[in-house]
Amino acid sequence: MRRRLPALPLLAVASTLVLGACTNASEASAPEAGQTAAAAVPSYDVSAVEKVDEIAAMLPADFDGTLTVGDNLQYAPAEFLGGPDGQTPTGYDVDLAEALGRVLGAEVEVKHAEFASIIPAIGTQYEAGIASISINAERLEQVNMIAYISAGSTFSVQAGNPRDLDPADLCGTTMGVQTGTIQDEDADALSAACTDAGSEPVEVLRYSSQADVTTNLVGGKIDVMYADSPVGQYAALQTGGQVEQLGDVTDAAPQGIAVAKDDAELTAALQAAMQRLMDEGVWTDILDTWGVSGALETAELNPAV
Repeated sequence: MRRRLPALPLLAVASTLVLGACTNASEASAPEAGQTAAAAVPSYDVSAVEKVDEIAAMLPADFDGTLTVGDNLQYAPAEFLGGPDGQTPTGYDVDLAEALGRVLGAEVEVKHAEFASIIPAIGTQYEAGIASISINAERLEQVNMIAYISAGSTFSVQAGNPRDLDPADLCGTTMGVQTGTIQDEDADALSAACTDAGSEPVEVLRYSSQADVTTNLVGGKIDVMYADSPVGQYAALQTGGQVEQLGDVTDAAPQGIAVAKDDAELTAALQAAMQRLMDEGVWTDILDTWGVSGALETAELNPAV
């Protein structure tokens, strides 16, 4: 996984933009007057996804009819707690799990867990893990992984890029990051590269929540936001287009659905179901709903990394 610490749901961005105050007011400035309210949290209706009998028949004979999914519900927009009660599993990974269940003719139960505990519990507490899990060699030794999305890092700026920033040269800018993320670690290296080249350093402002980073980008306190690509892309949706991506996604790598190594039948069924959602365009539609790109076209099992 690319994150280091739990990220607060970007649903918080909606309240910060409407109320003109940040989650951590001591660190962040309010948006300027006249800014528009954020969009509502989206969701994808999976009810039109139909069961595919030949794929459902691939399930193990002892499958009890419920696909139990381990997830860490602290990483918007992929997975977080939302809904009217603020306690409903929400996000594109949750929508994906429900869509896979529809193809398989199975009920789906998404269970929250600490991220580090998910893979060790695959095959005992959970049939699958769908939690923005980056595929790497260490994880491939422990579980099967079915690739479904590619994610990396992105820079974001105010809509229209009013400072005409170049993603290849951000020296002298003020950059916002969420503490504990990969981008938090990388920002200092970016700044050091600037000074090594004789340019102005990047001023790095760190915030405890992604909502604060996004709000301060919209409000103009920071020039550029540095975040995981799904997070940055979702920020554009949640701010009603007041934020846009600058340049391409960098350091992109696949994420995968984790399944037990010794459960070949369930692995094959989930791989076939994932491929079905890709082929029918459902997976792309889910991500489009959340304003996120990166959908893979092939549900490759245990890709080389």
